[in-house]
Amino acid sequence: MIDLKNVFKEFTSKKVIIIGDVMIDTYIKGKVNRISPEAPVPVVKFDSREHRLGGAANVALNIKALGGKPFICSVVGKDDNGQLLEKLINENHLSKEGILESDDRVTTVKTRIIGNNQQLIRIDNEEVKSLSSQLVFSLVERVKEIAEKEKIDVIIFQDYNKGVLTQKVIEEVIKYALKNKIPTAVDPKKENFLAYKNVDLFKPNLSELKVGLDIDFEFKTEDKSDFLKAVNQLKSKINAKYTFITLSEHGVYINEDETDFFIPAHTRTITDVSGAGDTVISVAALCLACDLKPELIAEISNLAGGLVCEKVGVVSIGKEQLMQEALDI
Repeated sequence: MIDLKNVFKEFTSKKVIIIGDVMIDTYIKGKVNRISPEAPVPVVKFDSREHRLGGAANVALNIKALGGKPFICSVVGKDDNGQLLEKLINENHLSKEGILESDDRVTTVKTRIIGNNQQLIRIDNEEVKSLSSQLVFSLVERVKEIAEKEKIDVIIFQDYNKGVLTQKVIEEVIKYALKNKIPTAVDPKKENFLAYKNVDLFKPNLSELKVGLDIDFEFKTEDKSDFLKAVNQLKSKINAKYTFITLSEHGVYINEDETDFFIPAHTRTITDVSGAGDTVISVAALCLACDLKPELIAEISNLAGGLVCEKVGVVSIGKEQLMQEALDI
């Protein structure tokens, strides 16, 4: 019988590299009480503006909230938003030694306009070209330096298709992790979906699974044969130790060798799904570092994803609340 209190206590000893696309999530909030006379759109009366860490940096915040020590490894622009990102990293007491700056990059900012607690529109300021070969080399070397100096327990690939995780970066870091017996966990996107060969845990959602394999099917709770065919196809292509797929209202799936586990979703009042994937991969990676059984990894991660969906915006998981719910499983 696993002592879950000890598992959550063990989280505090884990050091985690998060490599991938970092960004700023900006929220402009206000009230809507009329439609513009200029166009059929709501007028938002400005109330407040807030900047938060997003993308791979939000995964780092989740790791920190769970008690672990995160190290973000990424490349940002040498621009005003890059300075703002660095300020946010400092304010959140995170390490910035894995952050590289480049004149050739633009720091990604996602601006969400929220009126009456409802997201009305999102504006993305970003650049999605792949890193140059020099930046690829520099980033991989920085990952290795931090991993060796800090004795890293797990590496998370947090991919948003903004160009940081190139095929070369992915291959080199996985090769290094395998050689040094460091577990790896992946939150993938369409580009490079099949590049993550031989990782320990691969976590797409159902939509990403379909797009990544270029197939289409309907997930049916009463007949999962099409879904399991897709899973087997994925396993044959990337050879991940654990295939972990989030299924939205249907819960999550994970496999161990030839055994399939389907864990149903918990009843929640869903407010905002933004950042839920960040939370799920954070919890899953820490559980992986603690060498938990895959079914338990999926159970705890499933709880965490549901909890953050009850909150507005991209937010971190609450460790105590998650532990309490996990103890009630």
